[in-house]
Amino acid sequence: MTQSSLPLSGVHHIALITADYPRAKRFYLEVLDAEILCETYRAERDSHKLDLRLPGGIQLELFSFPEPPARLSYPEACGLRHLALATPDLDACVALLEARGAQPEPIRVDELTGARFTFLGDPDGTPIELYEVKA
Repeated sequence: MTQSSLPLSGVHHIALITADYPRAKRFYLEVLDAEILCETYRAERDSHKLDLRLPGGIQLELFSFPEPPARLSYPEACGLRHLALATPDLDACVALLEARGAQPEPIRVDELTGARFTFLGDPDGTPIELYEVKA
């Protein structure tokens, strides 16, 4: 009996929870150039759900909940570590982000691949990596 591969075709979306919905919404729209696909307020949960599309087609779900627990980043905890976004021009991304008030870390070089990358945090401290991918 041969074993077949799991029939997956890609990532559908990434879900994030925010403690400050207006601030996070502004960050993803104005700093990361996301577009709104759908925005819903669920009164029974006192929760917003914002479906976004980032440049390149990546979909995010941004949720708000009253008083969510803080995310452990330092020290790093088990589980999802960060959101990594590919760019063909890291310098242009960093310049645009800085002009929009974001504070990316200094650019580093991945010692295993030789690719350049940097990190920044969203308003809730979720690490976002920008990884330079040359064609």
